[in-house]
Amino acid sequence: MLKRLAPIELDQGIKLHMIKTDKFKTNLIRVYLQRPLVREEVTKNALLSMVLPRGTKSFTSSKAIAKELENLYGASLSSDVSKKGERHILQFALQLPNEQYLEEKHVLERGLKMLNEVIYWPFLEGDGFRRQYVAQEKDNLQKKIEGRINDKMTYAVERCIEEMCRNERFSLHEYGNAEDLKEITYDSLYHHYREIIGTSAVDICVVGDLDEKEAEDLIREYFQFKPGVKKIIEREEIEFAPKTVNTVEDRMDVSQGKLTLGYRTHVPFESHLYYPLVIFSNILGGGPNGKLFKNVREKESLCYYIFSKIEKFKSLMLISSGIEFSNYDKTVELIGRELEEMKKGNFSGEDIVSAKNAIITSIRSMTDTPGMLADFYYTQAISNYQDSLEEIIDKIRKIDKEAIVAAGEKIALDTIYFLREKKEGR
Repeated sequence: MLKRLAPIELDQGIKLHMIKTDKFKTNLIRVYLQRPLVREEVTKNALLSMVLPRGTKSFTSSKAIAKELENLYGASLSSDVSKKGERHILQFALQLPNEQYLEEKHVLERGLKMLNEVIYWPFLEGDGFRRQYVAQEKDNLQKKIEGRINDKMTYAVERCIEEMCRNERFSLHEYGNAEDLKEITYDSLYHHYREIIGTSAVDICVVGDLDEKEAEDLIREYFQFKPGVKKIIEREEIEFAPKTVNTVEDRMDVSQGKLTLGYRTHVPFESHLYYPLVIFSNILGGGPNGKLFKNVREKESLCYYIFSKIEKFKSLMLISSGIEFSNYDKTVELIGRELEEMKKGNFSGEDIVSAKNAIITSIRSMTDTPGMLADFYYTQAISNYQDSLEEIIDKIRKIDKEAIVAAGEKIALDTIYFLREKKEGR
């Protein structure tokens, strides 16, 4: 049983989303605060997601919070930031056992009370956050930012986006940057917290086997939302026509080149061509059955891995591969050739069926964990898109070759990014 109930407006800019399912023995409450992705606050938001769970008004330390979670039958508390298009999302989640499987009651109430405190009643010291907590989490965030470089594949994709969207907000990384982090103090961070806590649109996603009215009543009782005019975040711009292809090269001490090609698709997620675009990308580079894998990796032996993916909100397509440095020109040429063949419709009905099956399997896997379900329906909510998982699957099944080609024809190469070896003597 899986049922998404109609959103409930708890207050201006504050919505409750109930996803009823009896698949799990736990209940998940995830709270999303929506901010604009801007340089002025992205690093502060990332730091806030780390400082707030360090202590609350009643549970003043990580140790006290951990003890309360243990008392809640091993509940888990997590927080993070994510980037959805040009929105920066702070998210806080509590997952705890469903009381149907416990002798003790009121576990949910206690959990909601603590989660509310984490977000709205942080532990303060004087006129700001506790200095020790801010200092420690600044160090931890610094390590996260610096650690991006350790995963070269992901780093290359992110660098391609940074260069491709240099003058757009989407170029910002979700964790911010080290330069701005240095300037943040315990009191400036608290001032920022006070500024955003009442002006952020809030979505609460509850996933589990709970009565809708009971969940609504408990959240109204235990969550103390801060009043304020909620900030409206404008839809991302996606219409960029590259005049020339931007080529960027970074050099590091690496043994394998990391190549990323960034494309503007010009297909918004609201368009009837969005799912045909997803299928186009999957046929091209969605896995072992993709054209790129078969022809660039297997047939020509030019790369160690290669895949294509769509960035939904910003309407980008990114092709990522790991190659020998000497194979750069040939790989770029062959990827371009495969893309052009796809645009001409040179793919089979079997390719379409395989891609659709892979996408449907991926969509169905979203029901495997409460977190994936919450994130899926939250993404639907901020997209103003109401289709359920099964309705999306039904749409995908009906897509024909003509629509796939029409979506592919709009794709244009914008940026080629290559991470390669250092020059000799450097």
